[in-house]
Amino acid sequence: MTSEQTSQLRSDLEARLAPYGQSHVLQFWDELNSEAQEKLAAQIFECDLEQLGQLFEQKETASHWDELAKKASVPPAITLANFANAESYDAAWQTGAELLEQGKVGMIITAGGQGSRLGFDHPKGMFPIGPISEMTLFQIFFEKVMARANQFGSRVPVYIMTSPPTHEETIEFLEAQNFFGMNAQDVKVFCQGTMPAVDHEGKLLLSDVGEIFASPDGHGGALLALEKSGALDDMQRRGVEHVFYGQIDNPLVQVCDPALLGYHAKSKSEMTSQVVRKTDPLQKVGNVISVGGVVQIIEYSDLSETFARETRADGKLKLWAGSIAVHIFKTDFFLRMSETTDSLPFHRAHKKVPYIDAEGKRVIPDANNAIKFEKFIFDLLPSAKNAIICEVDPADGFCAVKNAPPATAETPAHVKQAISDLHTRWFKEAGVEVADGVTLEISPLLAADAKMLKEKIAADPSLGEPISENTYFQ
Repeated sequence: MTSEQTSQLRSDLEARLAPYGQSHVLQFWDELNSEAQEKLAAQIFECDLEQLGQLFEQKETASHWDELAKKASVPPAITLANFANAESYDAAWQTGAELLEQGKVGMIITAGGQGSRLGFDHPKGMFPIGPISEMTLFQIFFEKVMARANQFGSRVPVYIMTSPPTHEETIEFLEAQNFFGMNAQDVKVFCQGTMPAVDHEGKLLLSDVGEIFASPDGHGGALLALEKSGALDDMQRRGVEHVFYGQIDNPLVQVCDPALLGYHAKSKSEMTSQVVRKTDPLQKVGNVISVGGVVQIIEYSDLSETFARETRADGKLKLWAGSIAVHIFKTDFFLRMSETTDSLPFHRAHKKVPYIDAEGKRVIPDANNAIKFEKFIFDLLPSAKNAIICEVDPADGFCAVKNAPPATAETPAHVKQAISDLHTRWFKEAGVEVADGVTLEISPLLAADAKMLKEKIAADPSLGEPISENTYFQ
């Protein structure tokens, strides 16, 4: 840019920032080269400063959540008893199987997180978690999808949502792995958006002298990102009517489970959420509730202890359904919601955010100094027609890897044990003798669930021989 162009650009930026009290982001403008100035200018023009100001001014109150909790009940639920009922289960499984056979099912994997808390400086999907194979989270999910497609002789497209810090590395990794044998045309990787944070006075923060701090806009960003990336158009073109949704850190996700899909379809639900029965009133999961027939979630941090501990006449928790971020959506519902700009509200989160101070020095705060704004996909529930929940035993479908030792839960060791325990149980349910203390792992391509394993054992009796040592079955 010429000096005149640079001067005019700065003037335009000042005019944009000043009405919102954000001119300070230009304090190091003269120190930046032309490329850095253009990058900062692009960030500023992309910022919806009016929206940011409105979000900051919104007050956080507990009364809203308390009022909801007073009136709340648990939504229509398919419980473990339904899954245990052979007639109910078989009918649902057949319905789901038909959807898979007809190619009407897709899979969304949210994989924008990094493995920082695991001491792993890469996209979390690249983290090795197989108890024997050391296969990565990405491979487990891809093999589960391929297992379902192979089972029903169809194609199940995969839509992977990354974030700006993980996008390029994720693509490079998946391409290097040849998508684990999946047809590359059936894989679409798209990036979620970002949202600036503000300090406690509502001021934008700088992550560098020429860069506004911004972080991923939450898993709710999937809605806009699916539309912008063309993924929704791809679903329509393929005839995908239902989309299974799961998060990469939970290798126990029952990917495209026919029975779960069947209960969803038979209920004519636009959004179905899988839940666990809470074992602790204060368990850190979202509380799925219904008020006046409207299904929604109260985050554990927003539910007061009084209502969290409330019980029914039988002494069991009144609000027992805990969300595990596994959902099924009707594609038409996604399309309808994508046409509404305010279909998902922003949530506020107080966080520690490193920033550049007025002297140009980087500051690492020791206390929460910023407010981040995020969208959550579960906030689509109130807009969904006939929304239902389906209960799952955590041992069957929920064990996320989040923490490195010395944490005592959600560690790699904890998750590997959960995988081994699940696969051991599948063998025992099939009548196979398994010695105590043995570590087992089954490739999803061999069997994605207990039903598939029983069928494989019936076809290959050698799989049913007693197991006395650590074994990886593939």
